[in-house]
Amino acid sequence: MARATSPRAAASRTRSPAKSGPNIVSSSHLVSPRSAELSEFEFGLIVAWNAFSRWAVRCMAAAGVGELTITDVLLLHHVNHRARNKKLADICFVLNYEDTHVVAYSLKKLVAARLVKADKVGKEVLYSPTPAGEQAVLEYRRVREQCLVESLDTELNAPIGELARLLRTMSGMYDQAARAASSL
Repeated sequence: MARATSPRAAASRTRSPAKSGPNIVSSSHLVSPRSAELSEFEFGLIVAWNAFSRWAVRCMAAAGVGELTITDVLLLHHVNHRARNKKLADICFVLNYEDTHVVAYSLKKLVAARLVKADKVGKEVLYSPTPAGEQAVLEYRRVREQCLVESLDTELNAPIGELARLLRTMSGMYDQAARAASSL
């Protein structure tokens, strides 16, 4: 009969074959003997998301548009994407936002800031950037190039692409797991 082990004990003993030390995790009680790496991935995701959020907000402030949240910044970029008008539902779908109220509130803020305009077409409201919104994302791009892209080692481009594909795969797995958890 297998002996039950506490999650903390399992976490301290679980090591990736390629590493000599324990996995770096934020919640040792969640480490599974089947995949300690998943807990390590989740911790990396948390830290990376917070760093990215801080960066995007500060980059936009350096571009001359302060007082925006990460959601505001992401929506401004998405509304500018491919110069197509976008519906609230489509924005939520593409950016994987479940709470449409958060997105609607952010869009109202962007409209009030004159970075985005809202046009009613029939029953739908379509969002598009204003000239000020277009200028803001161009300036964001300039700051991004200067502060981030110029310091990027181009040899990292291939692994970054692989990581992006992995993140999209993991996003699908988390979405499926969320649906399964909702049915419990």
